[in-house]
Amino acid sequence: MQIHVVRQGQTLTGIAQAYATTPADIIEANDLPNPDQLVVGQALVIPIVGRFYFVQQGDSIFSIARRFNTTPERLIEVNQLNPATPLRVGLRLYIPPQPKREAEVIAYVEPRGDTVSEELQQSSRNAAPYLTYLAPFSFQVLRDGSLKEPPLTNLPQIATQNNVILMMVLTNLENDAFSDELGRIILTDMDVQNKFLDNIVATAKKYNFKDIHFDFEYLRPADREAYNTFLRKARDRFKQEGWLISTALAPKTSADQQGKWYEAHDYRAHGEIVDFVVIMTYEWGYSGGPAMAVSPIGPVREVLEYAITEMPSEKIMMGQNLYGYDWTLPFTPGGEFAKAISPQAAIQLAADNNVAIQYDVEAQAPHFNYFKDGKEHEVWFEDARSIQAKFDLIKELNLRGISYWKLGLPFPQNWLLIPENFNVVKNPTERLYYSY
Repeated sequence: MQIHVVRQGQTLTGIAQAYATTPADIIEANDLPNPDQLVVGQALVIPIVGRFYFVQQGDSIFSIARRFNTTPERLIEVNQLNPATPLRVGLRLYIPPQPKREAEVIAYVEPRGDTVSEELQQSSRNAAPYLTYLAPFSFQVLRDGSLKEPPLTNLPQIATQNNVILMMVLTNLENDAFSDELGRIILTDMDVQNKFLDNIVATAKKYNFKDIHFDFEYLRPADREAYNTFLRKARDRFKQEGWLISTALAPKTSADQQGKWYEAHDYRAHGEIVDFVVIMTYEWGYSGGPAMAVSPIGPVREVLEYAITEMPSEKIMMGQNLYGYDWTLPFTPGGEFAKAISPQAAIQLAADNNVAIQYDVEAQAPHFNYFKDGKEHEVWFEDARSIQAKFDLIKELNLRGISYWKLGLPFPQNWLLIPENFNVVKNPTERLYYSY
């Protein structure tokens, strides 16, 4: 696969000719919302095997080989080069595909109402070939230890048909907010806790869940050890059934990080207890905050580099958003919330307003500004470049894989690039990392 960034004056026909493919293939691969009005700065995934590189000033066959993790001899062979002839600036070189490593992939799906909409079902079907786990969000624990179930409709069947593990997501949500009091009850009242575990086991067997995933957030700092103890108890119970256990963790950068979201999440303990964790490395740019990248690469890296000092990297799933936001400027705290927007909708919005897409190299994220009804808007979203940067980070830090929040907003480039970078694991129980 090749990632190409559209320049002024370029057309699909010209781009296709440069990479020996067709406009139709590029349109289909990217599900282009604007094939007749490409946007300057728009990233396209070119569906070819391997990629091409155009020689730049100062390049050598050795530097190019090092850049693409291959050998000078291989580049000379596949491009039929004369080693004694200097490379010409602008020369097109073919870079053969690189070996891929295994990775696990999670996607959360959040149904609303009494059923899973056909749109969410179709989004799950489309993503399922690239998934290890499908995670309906969420089973909410009640104060008596019973469970409030989300609608599942055909999600279990979609998982089974695609050899995907169904992940049972359990939360301490109450009235649409995470409740520390609900968490306290579950973690400290043994009668309620035992009923809770019994209900998990019965429900998991009913729907064939194979991973039990706790997303307990905003717990009291005083319940940190109680949460660790509960997870050990749950792990021992679920291992009797042959199930995995996992947790979602707030994005910390130190063990003693202050703040209610962070303090009850003990990275080291979770790394010892559970099979894997999902670290929620997104929402730096959020709907109620100022405009910025949702998951800027620098803060994401900082969190993950801390995490691998506390637990094995093979247990860490990097969290990633599948959406962006459209903010109305100027930002005022407590004012208008930003609108969630898909990468496809963001590209169309830039095309409709005839504005170029910028790319923030430091954040590794695309963005643009436009005006509507006399007000300026700022949009940050994801594209092939930003996702590839995250995939490169996963490989660099040797992480277990990636976890997406959430299905429903189309982002075809992401799913194109997964098999280009990874062999998706479909049988994770064969590679468990036990540490107890």
